[in-house]
Amino acid sequence: MNILFELFFTFVKIGLFTFGGGYALIAFIEHICVEEKQWISHDEMMNIAVIAESTPGPMALNCATYIGYKQGGFIGSVLTTCGMIFPSFAIIFLISKYLDRFLEITWIASAFAGIKIAVGILILDAALRMLRKMQTNKMQKIIIACAFAAMMIINAFSIHISSVVLMLTAGVISLFIFCFGKTKDAGGEKL
Repeated sequence: MNILFELFFTFVKIGLFTFGGGYALIAFIEHICVEEKQWISHDEMMNIAVIAESTPGPMALNCATYIGYKQGGFIGSVLTTCGMIFPSFAIIFLISKYLDRFLEITWIASAFAGIKIAVGILILDAALRMLRKMQTNKMQKIIIACAFAAMMIINAFSIHISSVVLMLTAGVISLFIFCFGKTKDAGGEKL
């Protein structure tokens, strides 16, 4: 029973003190669930992040649900999901109920501008942590570099491409490499 309370309140804390959506939350979830609580391993966290991104629903919520299920079964998954949702729901409810022109308040608008910058840094931090801990071969490094270059070009030129198309393209390329990439380079390393 203690693990259920711990799951709920841990994810209430995660939901309450983080901003910026799934990518920004990944670093915080990893810090608490992998490093502090040791509920999952780093490799599991990387797999969860990939699966959570490719399944319907918010990424952080999918991660929370998986971790809750692994630690507390069905009830654990329900509690982590509710814990993750509750703070946002309560804050938005209070804002909508009591503050009609919330974002027109100068200091709040300025705070949100600062939060946008912090969210970008949190996302970059999560990506760099995952890259450092990921075991990569030459082909994976090429794929990472190409994906990064493609995203920079898409953003720089404001090209509108659906994320579904990008994910399907990456999946097809990876499947092709897996199925037909049995060749070895000159050094003998498998591509």
